[in-house]
Amino acid sequence: MNKTESHCLICSQLLKASVTWKSLLIKQFTPTICTRCTARFEQSQSVTALYQYNDAMKDYLHQFKFLQDVALAKVFRQELYARFNKEKAMILPIPMHPLKQQERTFSHTNELLKAANIPYIQLLEKTTTETQGSKNREQRLRAAPLFRLKEGANVEHKDYLLFDDIKTTGTTLQHAADVLMQAGAKNVQYFTLIEG
Repeated sequence: MNKTESHCLICSQLLKASVTWKSLLIKQFTPTICTRCTARFEQSQSVTALYQYNDAMKDYLHQFKFLQDVALAKVFRQELYARFNKEKAMILPIPMHPLKQQERTFSHTNELLKAANIPYIQLLEKTTTETQGSKNREQRLRAAPLFRLKEGANVEHKDYLLFDDIKTTGTTLQHAADVLMQAGAKNVQYFTLIEG
């Protein structure tokens, strides 16, 4: 069929992707990074994350989140689509505090899901601009709740899957799950792009 040309979003090397009948019949996104860059990411052995945190992932997160390169949301869309496509639970990305989102210009978790064409809902609001990475374990455990339900949100008797970009200690995900469970959620699981 057709050949299309584009460049790797990470190293800018020329990509040549062939459009095949299979890629048209099965939901298959056009690759956005080269095989060399793909090989630098280390797959996770966990069922709750796609990748391990390593130097390549550190560089990726820095470019995506802090240098605001929103195009990088497409890098893992095939893998995220494969994981979430048949998910029965409602998918909730971990929200950013409105001030942080204004500062960064976009929500990285929302953009990852959008790039993979995964529907999601937002029922939680972040109550603090503090990041968990700046605290030690004891401070994390004693922290006030990080989230609250959005006004009018009804979560009773439903299954939820929380999604975040990275899990280090799990405190953020635990706080979000606690809010949902206390509000009557039936079940809350989580999945992350990366585990630290």
